[in-house]
Amino acid sequence: MTGTLRIERATAADAETVAGIVRGLGKDENVGLPADFDAETARAWLNRLGENGVILLAYEGSIPVAFGAIDYSTVEPNTALLGVWVLPDFRRRGIGTALAEELLDFARERGYKRIRGRLPEGNEPALSFLSSIGAMVPLRNPDMRFELPL
Repeated sequence: MTGTLRIERATAADAETVAGIVRGLGKDENVGLPADFDAETARAWLNRLGENGVILLAYEGSIPVAFGAIDYSTVEPNTALLGVWVLPDFRRRGIGTALAEELLDFARERGYKRIRGRLPEGNEPALSFLSSIGAMVPLRNPDMRFELPL
């Protein structure tokens, strides 16, 4: 990892920063996020999460380069949804892994028993990343879903 990585909990004041990272991903890489994701969407998400979820922002120096989220499942009890989004120019530097580790700690502290999420179809780096943090991805997986036991 180059530079100084800093990870902070996002607040409603960071909504535009989160939206800026989503814009930097491009339409094909914002898996799990609405196509029209903007600052208001980010603000609403942050407000809805309350204490049951979190969005963490990663900065390399003073530059926001990634964010990750733990969101609670409204369908499955004791299950959280994990997402990590890293700007293309900052991938493969350990930023996503650092975010995931802090997010998983948050999920454990909140008592979640299982983590689920989606990954970009055909995205080998994302698959490699998820495998490195212990995610189980079925070989036949048309929905490109993963699960991580806690």
